[in-house]
Amino acid sequence: MDTHCHLDMIDDGLYADQVMDRALAAGVRAVITIGIDMESSRKAVAFAHNHAAVYAAVGIHPHHAGDLTQDTLAELEQLAGNERVVAFGEIGIDTVKDYAPLAVQHSAFTRQLHLAKRLDLPVIVHNREAHEQIYELLQAHGPFPAAGVIHCFSGDGATAKKFIDLGFYISIPGVVTFNNAQMLHDAVRAIPLSRLLIETDAPFLAPVPFRGKTNEPLYTLYTAQKIAELKDVTLNEVAGQTTANVQKLFGISV
Repeated sequence: MDTHCHLDMIDDGLYADQVMDRALAAGVRAVITIGIDMESSRKAVAFAHNHAAVYAAVGIHPHHAGDLTQDTLAELEQLAGNERVVAFGEIGIDTVKDYAPLAVQHSAFTRQLHLAKRLDLPVIVHNREAHEQIYELLQAHGPFPAAGVIHCFSGDGATAKKFIDLGFYISIPGVVTFNNAQMLHDAVRAIPLSRLLIETDAPFLAPVPFRGKTNEPLYTLYTAQKIAELKDVTLNEVAGQTTANVQKLFGISV
């Protein structure tokens, strides 16, 4: 299963049907398409209603943190109540790009964390070079009974363990197939399979042998194969356990 993609961004959503057909034919059982602002959150819910194998998450990405108001929080709460919404996100902190001041990102993140917690939804966390800040905020505002996932993980094994100890899962993108991703390779070896998820972050971060091209959910296979290689287990073991993890975290039956 692809636990994190942006169907609305793949050719502006025009080819979502074909993308899903290819994914299902390749054995990908379901995908979660992710909201990053109000427009994409609405689209995510619409996609989930139009495709039986698509589920949605809604939220305001740190790049759009300045757009979070009481009105948008109220609409997010309404959207999150939809039966096809299985998570809140993606939300978090990004210290690489300065689309929103850090203080504004912190405020938007914590406000959405509290909303997700009140709604009993798992959170999908965007963490770009903000490991310590996000860990401290999750620790301060937790616990999170519905748990969550650190999306597109880019840290080391010790960092992963800290998040796992808070009850979170670690999601591995196609970057793990890159030869120069040694820290991520070591992290995957150290993370228990029972705490791993697989994602594409499509249309971004396509795995080898499609690096540099448009990513899509069917390419989760290549990430799963690399995880199996790194952990010295079979592809079926990776598929089975990560599917079980999805079912436990998001309540999706696949």
